[in-house]
Amino acid sequence: LMTIRFTHAVRPLALALAAAGLFSSTPAVAAGPTPLPAAAPAQAGFSSDGLKRLDEFFVREIAAKRVPGAVVAIARDGKLVHYKAYGQRDPASGAPMTLDTVFGLASMTKIFTSVAALQLTEDGRLPLRSTLSEYYPGFGTMKVGVPQADGTLQLVDQKRPIYIHDLFRHTSGLTYGGRGDHPIAKFYPSGTEPPYAGDTQAFINTITRLPLAHQPGAVFEYSFSTDVLGAVVEKVSGKRLGAQLREKVWGPLGMKDTGFELSDSFKPRVARAFANNPLDGKPQSIPVIDKQTQFDCGGACAMGTVGDYVRFGQMLMNGGTLDGKRILSPQWVRHMTANHLGPEIVNRVSFVEGHREGFSFGLGVAVRTSAGLSAVPGNPGEYSWNGAYGTQFFADPKERLVVVVGTAAPGELRKYYREQVQDLVYGAMTR
Repeated sequence: LMTIRFTHAVRPLALALAAAGLFSSTPAVAAGPTPLPAAAPAQAGFSSDGLKRLDEFFVREIAAKRVPGAVVAIARDGKLVHYKAYGQRDPASGAPMTLDTVFGLASMTKIFTSVAALQLTEDGRLPLRSTLSEYYPGFGTMKVGVPQADGTLQLVDQKRPIYIHDLFRHTSGLTYGGRGDHPIAKFYPSGTEPPYAGDTQAFINTITRLPLAHQPGAVFEYSFSTDVLGAVVEKVSGKRLGAQLREKVWGPLGMKDTGFELSDSFKPRVARAFANNPLDGKPQSIPVIDKQTQFDCGGACAMGTVGDYVRFGQMLMNGGTLDGKRILSPQWVRHMTANHLGPEIVNRVSFVEGHREGFSFGLGVAVRTSAGLSAVPGNPGEYSWNGAYGTQFFADPKERLVVVVGTAAPGELRKYYREQVQDLVYGAMTR
């Protein structure tokens, strides 16, 4: 057995499961290089007993074979108070979860894309009020599908054009296939199926042949908006989205284990789900980790480590800078993380996840607007978004808190873990 060293005691159940290989022997904050400086829990306003509850939660879930494993990073005031791997990276081979495990980030990719686009806005190259058709003309002629009582669709003109602003806040009128009950959704590709065929222009051609689900600017509808925004970034920058992010975001932040390429370095480290969903026994997978996508889809296709993402989150918490590298101005970070759904826009953010009552949406992130209503604790100003394969990110400026979680749980259980982790993190805080 490996030597087990923890910065706080672990109860007998955890020790027993560690011996069985169900609980990683990683300390609360790992020895050696870490993505952020470390701090003792008590110094950062956390209870060691409270953090044990987080350990025990994952021990129970792993022992019950509901999730193979997890990596959790908690930072406060720019310092890691908890950075730990649990369980297995690959349940088929039994490979243990490690801190350098690579996760399919799914929709947590959207925040990367939004930051890349805002950098262009800062540069005076991508105004939020510019029309999408300036970059891809096909969007200017898309019709809006209006359901009729007899089950047919009436196609009507757009009342106003789709703005770049609409792409950031999901008010473009686009949608995802396989979500909700809107009759337009059945025409759209699924948001969880990676684009294995065709380049960026082929994707744009597919989308612009479809009807919009809503008038632009009328309804928050979770959608391919950020994938389209990524295509706009490519058009304006003249580079693939991944290359632009590497140069302007990932590289400066030292995020060496994040990208769109299923590289030889990533392949042996990717987190894999159980072959069958623990809830219903149906087959499940994380497609993006097995086959290379053909274009850098800005809504769902990036992969990366929890350690890399916590650095990205800390950059936002710091007002756009980390370790002397400026990514965005503090004013643009504040604008990004403010509410952008005015009273004239139907707010359907809580339709995406049940615990998001009291949330609105900013530029690429959900934003908490109420101290109550939500099923999870937090403060107004908290911003976040999660990934369909089981990843989680939230940041609370009032508490100076950044949390990133990686699991390989592509089924509905992922939503359970998001709620439970947020409950446990706030429950471990002492101030």
